[in-house]
Parts: sequence; C-alpha cells; structure tokens
Amino acid sequence: MSDDLVVDARGERCPVPVIRLARLVRDLPALPEGAPPVIVRVLATDPAAATDVPAWCRMRGQRFVGAQEQADHTAYVVEVTPTAAAAGR
Repeated sequence: MSDDLVVDARGERCPVPVIRLARLVRDLPALPEGAPPVIVRVLATDPAAATDVPAWCRMRGQRFVGAQEQADHTAYVVEVTPTAAAAGR
C-alpha cells in the first residue's frame, strides 16, 4: 500500500475531502492503455465523507473499493482507472 496516493483531509469538513480527491484525480498524468489502476486513499474524519466519496465515484466512473476504520479517521479507498481519469479532464 505504500504506492497508494493519499488525500489527507482529516479535520476538514464537507465538501473538502471530495474536492481534494477530485483535484488529485484531475491532475493525474495520462496513463497508458492497460496500465493498472491507481489507488487513492482519502483520509477523513468528517462523517459526510461516508456518502460523499462513494457518490463522487459513481458520478465520475471510478471504483469505490471500500472504507477502512482507523483509530481517529476513516480511510476511503478509490480505484482510479486510466480511462476514467482521462475522461475526467
């Protein structure tokens, strides 16, 4: 998991976590066809992220992998596909 990209939005309120996720995905370099997906972990303390991150994934054609509860935050895992990343530009 050390190769995952991380959006650290702990302490931020809605809609900041999803805005930061969107900016990171928008700024990803173009990926060649057949490249493996990029894994992005959004670290958030705002309970609204539990609905915002999956909803953003559905709207943007990304795959919401799941949420992992940590001691003081939740890590939302998103799989960014090369085709979806390019289409979001």
